[in-house]
Amino acid sequence: MMELPHKKLDQFSATAIASNDILSSCLYVSGIAIMFAGIWAPIIFVLIALVLFFYKKVYIEVVEALPLNGGAYNCLLNATAKNRAAIAGVMTVLSYIATSVISAKTASEYVHTIFSDIRVTPLTIGIIVFFAILTAIGVKDSAKVAKIIFSLNIFTLILFISLGLISIVNNGWLELVTNWQYTSQLFSLRPPWQLLFFAFSTSLLGVSGFESSANFVEEQQKGVFRQTLKNMLIGVAILNPLIAIVVLHILPIPEITAASDFVLAQAALTLGGQGLQWLMVANAFLVLSGAVLASFVGATGLLYRMTLDHCLPSALFLPKLKKRNTNSQRLIILFAALCISILLITKGNLLSLAGVYTISFLGVMTFFALGNIILRYNRSDLKRTYQDKLIFVILAALSTTFGIIGNVLINPQNLVYFLYYFVPGLSIVIMMIYRDYILEWLAKLVKPVGFISRLVKPILDHVINTRIVLFAHEPSKLYRSLEYIRKNETSRRISVVYCSKNDQLANKKIQTFLEYIDVFKQAKIYPQFEIKFLEEQEYNFGSEVIRVYANRFHMGRNNIFIGTIHQEHDVDFEDLGGVRIIQ
Repeated sequence: MMELPHKKLDQFSATAIASNDILSSCLYVSGIAIMFAGIWAPIIFVLIALVLFFYKKVYIEVVEALPLNGGAYNCLLNATAKNRAAIAGVMTVLSYIATSVISAKTASEYVHTIFSDIRVTPLTIGIIVFFAILTAIGVKDSAKVAKIIFSLNIFTLILFISLGLISIVNNGWLELVTNWQYTSQLFSLRPPWQLLFFAFSTSLLGVSGFESSANFVEEQQKGVFRQTLKNMLIGVAILNPLIAIVVLHILPIPEITAASDFVLAQAALTLGGQGLQWLMVANAFLVLSGAVLASFVGATGLLYRMTLDHCLPSALFLPKLKKRNTNSQRLIILFAALCISILLITKGNLLSLAGVYTISFLGVMTFFALGNIILRYNRSDLKRTYQDKLIFVILAALSTTFGIIGNVLINPQNLVYFLYYFVPGLSIVIMMIYRDYILEWLAKLVKPVGFISRLVKPILDHVINTRIVLFAHEPSKLYRSLEYIRKNETSRRISVVYCSKNDQLANKKIQTFLEYIDVFKQAKIYPQFEIKFLEEQEYNFGSEVIRVYANRFHMGRNNIFIGTIHQEHDVDFEDLGGVRIIQ
């Protein structure tokens, strides 16, 4: 994304960037869970860890098979239609925007509790701008900051938990008995199953950020992605239940509810005095700021991928497409501008931001699980390094679906806030996907107006004359490939490349390819397409022939389409540099 291909993130760096997002939730998710579940909050967090265990399997299977930035968007793009992938892409971007703004504003609120003269909104904007600049400098440099933040956070949380467990051993259960009685009263007022369901739904905030690593997988060393998921799962599974136990031991539930946004700072004050509180506040500020960094890294990787796929205007945001994984500064500026604009539009109202946040990131994870299922059936012979039982994928999808339902039931306004931002964002992307039809309609409309027509026509010509290279091996699959292009792409110039080297049936296949293309032309099945057939005799299919044709036609590899990479292929998908699987 921001670095040259040979400079990859190691396990510690990648884990630090991704974990600063997911582990920042430790600072507020305990208070939220305890409000609904009371003394049962630690059990809820065990269930949340189980959900992450399911999703770890889902993510490893898909991302290691298709190791490109984009997460759920990349999964759906290679498994089904582009417009469906666009939905997941927009939801992911919204999730990152909301994460960035909420984290920056909450960090500012923590600082404001000690330094009351500092204004929250300007500091929030300052944090966003700072991390925009840091991300523009490069992932490797931002990873150094992420590692410092991550290490301090782990140290602080372990210190907090250790002091809490020592207090339990020395002083007994303290508030735990009182909180047990309070929970019994709480469950007598409302059905326990409902409160536990709401606790589970809201506590899924504790898994937000798990998808981050998938959105900058191209910047990670080989094999690192799987380790980042394992490390995040371990952190969530151990820290969240223990933190909840310590908080329930230190504070009564009414006090926890009142201080839910900064519950660890309040618990730290009670547990270790002002010194521990100041350490927790400083840690909260840095970790929440680290979540902003993770949002920038993940969102820029996704926006880069979506721009390459023409879901966003590449001429505006990536004017130097030949320099892959560089020149992302405009995307960083775009993301920072969106974050600041939403902060100002909502006036920092955390309620509206939380509505966008919760539904979007749970929706993204659900889409990823659904994408996994679609990939299993649409690309059943795709080369994979890992695949587990389908039941785990189904359980993962059901868990986050129930989470969305629960959050909507808790506050139906959340859905309204989400739609405020989702509908405009998706509309822009859908217009980009179908911009050829829109421009054709506009060209006909303004045809009588000469000077406007002369402005529209060059734009239309540029959109429809972009070349697509389709590597085809079986003539029987040509129709399906062309149908995919017709439905998902604006380009009308298609070069069908057949690698005939070492294929004993080459002559027969070439004849069949030519016959099919002639039939399509004579029958006017694709009258809008200009289809050329090219036989490649020098190279077998692989990374070298992809490079050759990308250079020959001066095109990005995102416009090179292929069939599924099978187990018997010598090449891996990641070696092909960003091509798309369409069948």
